[in-house]
Amino acid sequence: MGQIAIIGLDLAKSVFQVHAVDANRNTVLKKKLRRPEILGFFAELPPCVIAMEACASSHYWARELEKLGHTSRIIPAQYVKPFVMRGKSDVVDAEAITVAAMQPGMRFVRAKSLDQQAIVVLVKTRAFLLRQRSNAVNSLRGQMAEFGVISGTGHANLKPLISVLRDEQDKRLPNAVRTALLVILDQIEAFNNNIEALEKDIVAHGRTDDEIRRLLSVPGVGSIVASAIKAFVPDPAGFRSARHFASWLGLTPRSNSSGGKQSSGRISKMGNKDLRALLVMGACSTLRWVQKRGTDQSWAGRLLRRRPFKVTAVALANKTARIIWAILNKGGIYDAHPRPEPI
Repeated sequence: MGQIAIIGLDLAKSVFQVHAVDANRNTVLKKKLRRPEILGFFAELPPCVIAMEACASSHYWARELEKLGHTSRIIPAQYVKPFVMRGKSDVVDAEAITVAAMQPGMRFVRAKSLDQQAIVVLVKTRAFLLRQRSNAVNSLRGQMAEFGVISGTGHANLKPLISVLRDEQDKRLPNAVRTALLVILDQIEAFNNNIEALEKDIVAHGRTDDEIRRLLSVPGVGSIVASAIKAFVPDPAGFRSARHFASWLGLTPRSNSSGGKQSSGRISKMGNKDLRALLVMGACSTLRWVQKRGTDQSWAGRLLRRRPFKVTAVALANKTARIIWAILNKGGIYDAHPRPEPI
């Protein structure tokens, strides 16, 4: 067997596929491994590059393989798919990963540390509970509307429904309906308590991190957004510019140009949707504050007078992402009114 240069590792729960090539790109090994055999197999190999698709367990395996002296390369799945020759199998996927890893200019994902993955879990769990709470609230609203009990939109306007639901003297709801809907209400309250606890953990973590504290100086960036940025973007220097960072988040217009004609459409919505949603929500919060001021002469205030609210929010989220990139790569804090340098 020739000297292995690059290995494509197709990850799975139980059965893993290995495809190895030498420096001349000749295939030297194809092997199927069970999960307990993985670390023992790679421990016997000389140091080499091991490429794998980004998935739920890729960061764990990248850390474990790096402990053995290997170099890990995590590739986004959408960059591997074009190299799948034909059909779909573990053998074909492992070969496609190897070919993708050898391409010049290929983009890789930096492996997250344990602390970074811990924050990712906190942020994703909070997002999951928010979705579950929204489902429960919508179910409660819909079923009470069938009996003529309605209220305004938004989580804050749920109180009138709760008052009717808990008032046993209100005869608009039959007892059987009240008993069933109280179960949903208990779930909503449990979600509220769990979300609040997770947010306290996220805020507490942010107080110990210098970069997160500096990000808090940016308008529209709170502890949750800053912690999510730090967790989902372990290597901000991997982006060539602030625009590339905003593009990775899906906040830049989708380009559809041909024949020298430039055509831009809506935002691409690529990249991390949770992080993009947090930045847009932070921008919405900033714009509501701008609306209350009335005659705000800031960039966001002037744009809001010319464009719809949501369009302005996305534009502000784009600008916020660029500011975040600059702070993470160049240091310092955000200053809305910088003083000119002395000559």
